[in-house]
Amino acid sequence: MRTTAVTRTIARLAVATAATGALVATAGAAHATARTQGTATPAHAAQQTAARVCTVNDNGVNFRGGPGENFPVLGKVNAGQKLNMRGQQGNWVMGDLWGGPTGVWVHVAYLNC
Repeated sequence: MRTTAVTRTIARLAVATAATGALVATAGAAHATARTQGTATPAHAAQQTAARVCTVNDNGVNFRGGPGENFPVLGKVNAGQKLNMRGQQGNWVMGDLWGGPTGVWVHVAYLNC
């Protein structure tokens, strides 16, 4: 009998943990959306995309502070650098460089996603 009560308690904890994890993931997605769109106007807000990893396909590729050549170059990356894609606007991908800056923009021509 005691085993059944323990089993039920474990099952309830598993359900509660799964529900909590889903809430955390949802809150994280909402936070990411708010950060992506933040104070930007709809014309400048990045389109939200499913999380995926992109790889830089050339050396000396500029990453920028915004989606266009008129935004400042924040640095350069080389072939093989990974980027967690967070959004896209036109031909520009916004994401977080592995081991580097976050919220940077790279032209799609230099990425394999």
